Amino acid sequence: MAGYPNLLAPLDLGFTTLKNRVLMGSMHTGLEDMRGGFPKLAAFYAERAKGGVGLIVTGGFSPNWRGRLHPMGAQFSHGRHLSKHRLLTDAVHRHDGKIALQMLHAGRYAMHPFAVGASAIRSPISRFCPAKMSQRQIAHTIMDFANSAALAKQAGYDGVEVMGSEGYLINQFLCQRTNMRADKWGGNSENRMRLALDIVKAIRTQVGPDFIVIFRISMLDLVEQGSHIDEVIALAQALEKAGVTLLNTGIGWHEAKVPTIATQVPRGAFSWVTEKLKQAVSIPVVACNRINTPDVAEHILQTGQADMVSMARPFLADPEFVSKAAAGKPEAINTCIGCNQACLDHVFAMKRATCLVNPFACYETELIVSKAKTPTRVAVVGGGPAGLSCALTAAQRGMAVTLFERREAIGGQFRFAMRIPGKEEFRETIRYFEYQLHQHNVEVVLGETATVDQLANFDHVVLATGVKPRVPEIEGIHHPKVIDYQNYIDSQPELGRRVAIMGAGGVGVDVASMVSESRMEDGQTHNETLSDWLSEWGIDKDQRGEGSLKRPLLRPSARQIWLLQRKQGKMGKGPGKTTGWIHKATLEKRGVEMLAGVHYEKIDDEGLHLLVEGQPRVLDVDTIINCTGQIKEEGLVGRLAAENIVAHVIGGAKFAGELDAKRAIREGVITAMALGES
Repeated sequence: MAGYPNLLAPLDLGFTTLKNRVLMGSMHTGLEDMRGGFPKLAAFYAERAKGGVGLIVTGGFSPNWRGRLHPMGAQFSHGRHLSKHRLLTDAVHRHDGKIALQMLHAGRYAMHPFAVGASAIRSPISRFCPAKMSQRQIAHTIMDFANSAALAKQAGYDGVEVMGSEGYLINQFLCQRTNMRADKWGGNSENRMRLALDIVKAIRTQVGPDFIVIFRISMLDLVEQGSHIDEVIALAQALEKAGVTLLNTGIGWHEAKVPTIATQVPRGAFSWVTEKLKQAVSIPVVACNRINTPDVAEHILQTGQADMVSMARPFLADPEFVSKAAAGKPEAINTCIGCNQACLDHVFAMKRATCLVNPFACYETELIVSKAKTPTRVAVVGGGPAGLSCALTAAQRGMAVTLFERREAIGGQFRFAMRIPGKEEFRETIRYFEYQLHQHNVEVVLGETATVDQLANFDHVVLATGVKPRVPEIEGIHHPKVIDYQNYIDSQPELGRRVAIMGAGGVGVDVASMVSESRMEDGQTHNETLSDWLSEWGIDKDQRGEGSLKRPLLRPSARQIWLLQRKQGKMGKGPGKTTGWIHKATLEKRGVEMLAGVHYEKIDDEGLHLLVEGQPRVLDVDTIINCTGQIKEEGLVGRLAAENIVAHVIGGAKFAGELDAKRAIREGVITAMALGES
């Protein structure tokens, strides 16, 4: 406990004690909904309990069928569901953990035509307009929550969490934005909080005093007509009187136009709002959002901003987060980089969640690393994401592994990504692999290109040589104005005031972010602070208005920038479903001009000649950055084949389309697991 005394300290709740101050926040994995998913979900939770989490909160289960997120969504409302849930509670209790069931009624966020809400107002992110709930439906919903809590206790859960945040049903009743009722459930704030309080009172009546009841309270709605801070504090105090054990803070509705958990959000960006809540109540409060290291968590607790910290995605990235912190080895933690590409992006696409940096997450019963049958020497060529995951997994299997990287440092495309403003977290993945490769005795050869003669001495050869920028066939592409994205990120050349970026996929958007971030103030680049970030996104730290919003502070780039795309239609789709809008909004606020449907004619001293919707246009630019795609590094494949050396090709060397680290890391793991098995 010397390193993290507050994080690892027990929390006495009166009738029970949590062994530390870490709450694993609710995550919907998709296993809750799929046939045969509960044994897999039990294994998932067991690994996190084994890793030392103080209290686990499940993904959301609806208390009735109208509250399901989608037609086949998770529901816990009948005794026939008990046996499946006991798989989860037994798995956690076997490892001395505690687990709470999250009860979530989707309200108007439901993705089916039977959605109901406080009022008949469709959400901007939903297809269906909800029906206004009748008095009878409200009364039944309160009973359904209480029934679900009683069943949870029978199933062996240590508590429940009532989802009253993120814009779901209870939150919809709390806010004037979605509650236009004129009866006792609408109007003034006392009426609007009635549903939340009646649900908690009904639950407490059913489960008795010795059962954890958490309420997820929306501290910042971040939407117009959202709750005022005074209303939030009044609700919190009323919830305490109604019998809530813990208050877990929620940040932002799903329809909010403000990022709250993506990698661009500074670490611990919202702990200040939890501190306000802690000062107003006497029960423990939980801080959340972008807490991804033991140091950040310890600071929040040590400074008195919260009594516990909630982390969700960090436990996808590393189930042993707590035990590694307790052992004084934070460098051993596989840190969540907040990319959302394999967790939230998967869930919103109705796929099983996992983790970009940890493909074992939610696949604990399927991806099992076994020891190699015979001693084997493995050469991995390429130290990018695919090569790193392959080398580490092979070493974990007991193989003797040598990793060749022609650059002077490992990381590959992640070494470029970590230099993009807002993607600094990617360096954590490189740090993790550096540590683990050393721990597993992988020989790392840097600054050297592997030869056929060297590779001939190994039992298995894996090529993860990655990609290089594609050079499009455009007249003048080798003009001095042109630089490819790798050279730009690597060498950081001085740019002029006018820059064109060819290609608006993930790489092009990243480069546009990097170019536009250089806001020159008196010759100096502006370094963004948390206050700057909050102001840029219109978050009112003083919470003087509804929803804690204010007018965003625009910080236009000092440069004139064009982001160009050959395809017609919306730009910025490449970065991901749940984060692409953030990149696009950032570029718009910085004044980047985005042109789709362009045809590149030529490049000369006048600039970049284009056809835009059939009309000629010349961009008088100082620099043109080529982000028009990648091609495989494949010279070594042919040379090995000529010598009859079989090589396994993975990552970008296998397919050089839109860069996909999720696929690359998973391929590395699966390839290493198959070596020597046939």
